[in-house]
Amino acid sequence: MHMNHDQGAGAADPIAFDDFLRVDIRIGTIVEAEPFPEARKPAFKLKIDFGPAIGVRKSSAQIVARYGLEELPGRQVAAVVNFPPRQIGKFMSEVLTLGFADAEGAVILFAPDRPVPNGSRLF
Repeated sequence: MHMNHDQGAGAADPIAFDDFLRVDIRIGTIVEAEPFPEARKPAFKLKIDFGPAIGVRKSSAQIVARYGLEELPGRQVAAVVNFPPRQIGKFMSEVLTLGFADAEGAVILFAPDRPVPNGSRLF
């Protein structure tokens, strides 16, 4: 996650609603989580199921400070699914898993407060 931890900053510049709609944010369920020892910053490799239309996609997520590998499978997360894939070492990250920085700057995953179908789109 290439994130600016800028909780103190004001809101970003205004955008049009159509700009927001171009960012395709979907819910998926983590089906697999693995260590990513070769990543520059501590991260996990995730496989996330976004339902039949999108399928399973891979993501690198810098969430090691607050999550253990064993607690991730079965958890729903939000991700941007329409960025071009990013090569991270030998790993191809296909979606950007979304999170927020907590008070210490560690990443907390962004998820719905009740289960929703995999592939549901944020609007």
